[in-house]
Amino acid sequence: MRKLISTGAAVILLAAIAAFAAETARMKITSSAFHEGGNVPSKFTCEGSDTSPPLQITGVPSGAQSLVLIADDPDAPSGVFTHWLIWNISPTTNSISEGNAPKGVHGTNDFGKSGYKGPCPPSGMHKYSFKVFALDRELDLRGGAKRTQLDAAMKGHVIAQGELVARYGRK
Repeated sequence: MRKLISTGAAVILLAAIAAFAAETARMKITSSAFHEGGNVPSKFTCEGSDTSPPLQITGVPSGAQSLVLIADDPDAPSGVFTHWLIWNISPTTNSISEGNAPKGVHGTNDFGKSGYKGPCPPSGMHKYSFKVFALDRELDLRGGAKRTQLDAAMKGHVIAQGELVARYGRK
C-alpha cells in the first residue's frame, strides 16, 4: 500500500512540475497599435503605408539562444500565406519599433520579397498572426529561405512560443 501511495505521489509531483514548466514556457507578443482579436490599423497594411507594426515580446525563457518572428495569414484561400520571416534574432530582444525589423536573418515571404508586407486580403475579413518562437539554438539557414525551410530548420528546437492574432478586411 505504501508503495502505491508513493508511486501516486510521485506521479502527481511530476505532473505538477510538467504543468509548471509548460506554464513558464509561454511567451507573449503584443502590439501597442492593436490588441489580440482586434483590427490591424490600415497603416500597417497594403492600403496604408505598409509599415511593420510595433511589437513587444515578453516571457523569453532563460535558455533561449535565438528567436524567430513569423507573420502570416492563416485564412488565405491558397493556405497559410507568409508576410514576414526573420530568424536568429537575439533572445534579449523585447521590443521591435514601428517600421523596423529586428536584427536577424530575413527570409523570403510569399510575396517573393524579403521584409515585411502587411495584410492585403483579396476579399473579406482575414486573421493575421504574429508569432514569436524561442529556440534552443541559432539556425544554420541562409538568408532568403522560404517558410517551409524555416519550419523544417526549427523542428525540434522550439522551447517556447507566443502569438498575437488580429483581423483585417480591405475597404
